[in-house]
Amino acid sequence: MMKKTAIIYCEGHFGAMDGKTANGLIRSSRKYQIVGVIDSTKSGMDAGEYLEGEKNGIPIFASLDHAVEKLSFLPNQFIYGIAPADAFLKNDEREIVMKAMELEMDIINPLHEFFTEDAEFLNQSIEYGVTIHDVRKPPQSKDLHLFSGRILDIQTPIIAVLGTDSAVGKRTTSVILEAALLEKGLNVAFVATGQTGIIQGAKYGVAIDAMPLQFMIGEIENEIMKAYDNENPDIIIVEGQGALSHPAYISSCGILRGSRPGAVIIQHPPKRKNLGDFSFMEMPTIKSEIELVENFSSSKVIAITINHENMSNEEIEDVVSEYENQFQLPTTDVLKHGCDKLISSIFKAFPEMKSKVLTN
Repeated sequence: MMKKTAIIYCEGHFGAMDGKTANGLIRSSRKYQIVGVIDSTKSGMDAGEYLEGEKNGIPIFASLDHAVEKLSFLPNQFIYGIAPADAFLKNDEREIVMKAMELEMDIINPLHEFFTEDAEFLNQSIEYGVTIHDVRKPPQSKDLHLFSGRILDIQTPIIAVLGTDSAVGKRTTSVILEAALLEKGLNVAFVATGQTGIIQGAKYGVAIDAMPLQFMIGEIENEIMKAYDNENPDIIIVEGQGALSHPAYISSCGILRGSRPGAVIIQHPPKRKNLGDFSFMEMPTIKSEIELVENFSSSKVIAITINHENMSNEEIEDVVSEYENQFQLPTTDVLKHGCDKLISSIFKAFPEMKSKVLTN
């Protein structure tokens, strides 16, 4: 199936923490062919080169008008690619969304503000025959699921990739690990738990931070059970959200309760001093997060992954050595060094996995 073309709006935030939806789509998009990013502060650059140091042919434009002028065709989709803490549109951004609909682009909205409940947006979409997809809009309560306990009966290894803060790369690590395990010949099911993973095209997933609390755990369990029933996977990877220690988010609690992972990988940005959206709060240590996860759940932390923001290559190497010596846990930066250590730690935690690699 041909991917629909899409342009991502990420004004002022591409490559930064609040641009994580755009960043994720540039790194991996199964559902859309990304043809450009809108961010006037980086106009004229190549998105791949700016984000990863390697060109991918996706240009960054100064505005929607600039993109329309330069592209040889109009994209099918307009994706709002910013993930602000308040999760609401600014007034000037409303005008851009209206303009995109006037250009007959469908709208992909990952915010908590639902465009389908906005009369102005709804009327505009009807006038120009476009669709609006509110990624975070939960189903009606009658279609949601309570925890059933079915997950307690499955033997398939479940790995949760958690972290010490929001926007530390949990989804990126999950996607890269999924690809590495697939290369080993394993049948891998990935379960997204946030809006970006869903927009990227995850087959299974739910934006859990938009769920009524009563249903959060049951919805995670239900997505995992769908993947288990439909795919008969060798392993299931569950994307983390926020942090178990985070004072403002409870998503990691729901993930641990709903997915019942046999093992956890924790991602940490060593140079980050304060929580990303709550600068008045200090970051937890990796040590305290490991202890909290293992005391809160029956899961064991089997590896640590590094977010290298503001770190030199030498600093990354130093932290990897430090953590491996201190915690006796494999430690890596998957963007720099790949997933070999993670896969080894998974095979150690679940010895039956290695035999499946050899027989597949």
